[in-house]
Amino acid sequence: MTTDAEVLVAGETLVDFLPERPGPLSSVEGFDRRPGGAPANVAAALARLERTPLFWTRVGDDPFGRFLRETLADHGLSDRYLETDQDAKTTLAFVTHDESGDRTFTFYREDTADTRMQPGTIDDETLAALKWVHTGGVALSSGSSRTATIDLCERAAAQGCTVSFDPNARPELWPDDETFARVVGETLEHVDVLKATVEELRTLGFEGETPAEIASEVLAGNLHTVFVTRGSEGAVAVASEDAPWSGAGTGRQQTDHAGFDVEVVDTTGAGDAFVAGTIAALADGHDLETTLTFASAVAARATTAAGAMTALPDREGVESVLESESGRF
Repeated sequence: MTTDAEVLVAGETLVDFLPERPGPLSSVEGFDRRPGGAPANVAAALARLERTPLFWTRVGDDPFGRFLRETLADHGLSDRYLETDQDAKTTLAFVTHDESGDRTFTFYREDTADTRMQPGTIDDETLAALKWVHTGGVALSSGSSRTATIDLCERAAAQGCTVSFDPNARPELWPDDETFARVVGETLEHVDVLKATVEELRTLGFEGETPAEIASEVLAGNLHTVFVTRGSEGAVAVASEDAPWSGAGTGRQQTDHAGFDVEVVDTTGAGDAFVAGTIAALADGHDLETTLTFASAVAARATTAAGAMTALPDREGVESVLESESGRF
């Protein structure tokens, strides 16, 4: 079955409970319910940026699952690969904020629906019609979703898709760093574009002294483009001469962006917004430097409101951030 969408995003959809105030989880009395899950955020962000993808995910047949199904529909996402698990609950995550807006997570995710995705769900005909496939590291942490995610990346690469990946390290979901590095390393064999933090890359065993050096160290095999995000300090991008956005004979490319000065309310989902910005810009045919600027603006705008999916900007909102630097995208 063919599709008009050029991008498929795959992975968890869950419910984030955001605290009413900063501080340890044990002292917070009230929470706001928000839709979340890194791949869900990426899919919704792409829809907001007028690059509506297919989205493969799995939720429980429970009130939280129904809430998420309605939310994804409200964001214009198709339910073609939105699975409902009759025998498992929807994952819940409680978010803790510090005074700067940075957050940590406490997951309720034991054998929940998003851990039970099955290999082969996305058929080869669908993959052949796509240009991009994006996945993340949480789906790799447990259950059949690990095998399903690696299988998807391998088959997407074989069909000529550009495969994008975000490790999205959540140590509490993994038995140890060694298991995380091994499983993610296996997945990276089928990945073209990687978005990661310095801390994640160090956990994966890369040792460069600067973000650019670490990114350059990662380039190998299929993996030709690396974006390293640094929070309020901006981001760095490195692409090999084999990257489609590298001009013939230009060799390895490297660019950085210091980020945008915005009033931060909540950083939840900023990395996911960045990922959506990179995919949207590269799919639109932009070069590495322009892509990094655009992705940084999408991420910056996403931090100016509470929540992950609920704070995602449209192109007009991103343009307002870009204009604060110079010109229009």
